[in-house]
Amino acid sequence: MPAIREVIDVDRSPEDVYAYITDPSHLPEWQLSAVKAEPLDEGPVHAGSRVRVTRRIGNREIPMTVEFDELVPPRSWDLHGISGPVRPRTHGEIEPLDDGRRSRVTIEIDFEGHGLGRALVPLVVRPQIRKELPRDEQLLKERLERPTS
Repeated sequence: MPAIREVIDVDRSPEDVYAYITDPSHLPEWQLSAVKAEPLDEGPVHAGSRVRVTRRIGNREIPMTVEFDELVPPRSWDLHGISGPVRPRTHGEIEPLDDGRRSRVTIEIDFEGHGLGRALVPLVVRPQIRKELPRDEQLLKERLERPTS
């Protein structure tokens, strides 16, 4: 099956979008299934950084660990799951619009199931993410465009 892909335009610079989206502490703010995200390494996120993410899949909370493969500020990031029954492979891109005053965010995600995850991916995970990803991107847009005080 092809990766699930969504695109949204955000009224913030690519630098602002990139800083927010690659900071694991913000994950539960804009991803509906993310219950919590805990960095497993010290310092700023870099290639090789790992994050333990607890997600609600169906009616269960499932922990998984993801690792950043590549970060190209402020343009793109790649990560993949290294533990858990459902392992995502995510690619994100940020394209500057209007001379860098706005951004177009593209997120592509696919999944690999292990053990119980083999059944969960086609029956629960992919349908849930097809519904959730557009809402996640809308939440991302709302968070980033919210006026600061």
